[in-house]
Amino acid sequence: MGMVDGKICLVTGGASNPGIGHAIAHKLSSEGATVIVTDLNGDGAAATAAEIVAAGGVAQAWAQDVTTESDWNQTMERIKDQYGRLDALVNNAGIAVLKTLTELTLEDYNRQMLVNMTSVFMGTQRAVELMRATGVKGSIINMSSIVSLVGVPACSAYAAAKGGVIGFTKTVAAETAADGIRCNTIHPGLIDTNMQRQSSVDNPEEYVKLHAAVPMGYMGPPQTIADAVLFLVSDLSTYMTGAQMVIDGGLINQ
Repeated sequence: MGMVDGKICLVTGGASNPGIGHAIAHKLSSEGATVIVTDLNGDGAAATAAEIVAAGGVAQAWAQDVTTESDWNQTMERIKDQYGRLDALVNNAGIAVLKTLTELTLEDYNRQMLVNMTSVFMGTQRAVELMRATGVKGSIINMSSIVSLVGVPACSAYAAAKGGVIGFTKTVAAETAADGIRCNTIHPGLIDTNMQRQSSVDNPEEYVKLHAAVPMGYMGPPQTIADAVLFLVSDLSTYMTGAQMVIDGGLINQ
């Protein structure tokens, strides 16, 4: 018997492999969940779902632009029509444009806020509406980052968005606790994903410094974040809301 048997779970940003969303979708499925994988890259999301089905799991994939209200409305309507409820939302989709303050443009800043923060607002709002309407005591997991907790050069806009996710999540947790809906953040450190590999190109000096500073001595695999998501979706965390889970090999403990 799996830890999340029968739960209906939506994971955004699940196309990239290796990637956190990809790993989360596989983990939840392996523990019995039905997983809806969405991504702006619809073909990539479909590939992730196909892998899950080939492994014996239950999954489907939809193309979704998390920055548009209409796509969020359509996604939630499809979930309601096909499954009647949503047990967990993982707001994982995100981007990183790593530039110093003087190099950063307003367009760079606004794009990161839209993808990394505004999408979390829209997804969370609609998930709460659906959970309340169907009486589901669900779990919402919003992906933040260690850069929201410590200063990392060339990450100002990214950190602003991820820091906003913290305050937003804590407020939602306070507003939904009486409904039995839980809302928590996860803060990955250096995780071996396609996005992290790109950051080593965009921000090489800081990447080298951070990598060398990880006390555990290595970059974490995406599965370490997926394990945390599994815990937060499962009934093992039913008394946990408004919390921050830092998974970084001890990096910000320095």
